[in-house]
Amino acid sequence: MQRVTQRFWRAALAAGLLVAVLVAPRAEPALGEDQVVLAVDTALADAMRAGDKSAVRRLLSLEFTYTDENGALHGRKEFVTDLKSVAPAAATGVNVKIYGLVAMVTGNRKSALGSDVFSLDIWVKEKRAWRALAMQDVVVAASAPATGPATPEEAGLRGELAKVFDCKNPCETIPYRVRSPAEQDIVNTFQAIAKAAFAHDADGYAKHLAEEFVHYESGVAPAAKSERVAHVEDEKAHNIPAILTAIQSMRLWVYGDGAAMISVNGVPGNSEPLLRIARVWVKRNGQWQMAISVQTDVK
Repeated sequence: MQRVTQRFWRAALAAGLLVAVLVAPRAEPALGEDQVVLAVDTALADAMRAGDKSAVRRLLSLEFTYTDENGALHGRKEFVTDLKSVAPAAATGVNVKIYGLVAMVTGNRKSALGSDVFSLDIWVKEKRAWRALAMQDVVVAASAPATGPATPEEAGLRGELAKVFDCKNPCETIPYRVRSPAEQDIVNTFQAIAKAAFAHDADGYAKHLAEEFVHYESGVAPAAKSERVAHVEDEKAHNIPAILTAIQSMRLWVYGDGAAMISVNGVPGNSEPLLRIARVWVKRNGQWQMAISVQTDVK
């Protein structure tokens, strides 16, 4: 009886090992959160190209907006109505970063309008599911222009412009009503960045930018944190006035230790928009820092 029992357990063990061998190669590894975000971002792009409105709706936040490379704003309803007119080609050089319950997917792609653009897709986690809050495209330059002292004509023009862009908005006030202490902290940090840039205070400017910060702007080469700080120092060295556009409208969302900010900027006292800017923020060591800024000219 003992011999039979031993044979039974040996057979059971062998069968268990066989099942493990057969099943293991087919088992999917547990997805990391960045892989989950990448998967839903890819699914959204695929559904857009396929014209699958139902699938797209399920992946969009109710407050979703899309800004194309010309600065045209597409609301959620308009976006879903004509997906083929906004559907981009598959992105390359894709990168995912997650801050709290906010994620950003960046990359390069061919837009529906045929331009080679840098793209920022902002995702937020709502009720345990990732939803796209915003998409923004911008056509950037391949290289940065040479820096140096401004010509007398350039200096004079910037001086006249500086009188118009006096930074009362956004340095002192912005047209936004905060809804929480976290939003107030972000607004305070945002204004501190604006004041530092306007005053050519490179140290004050740098401390509010995350180490991975990159600035993207229409017609301008992408600039990392060190390059943006050097730009502030260069303006100070050559006595070049800083020109900051005024915020015409702004929206802000805070999800845990991450936040998204979208603003429309222009000339003070003028309702015509000049820029649409998307920013992502991260809270580290109790302090909010800007992680990315994407600035698209309105044409």
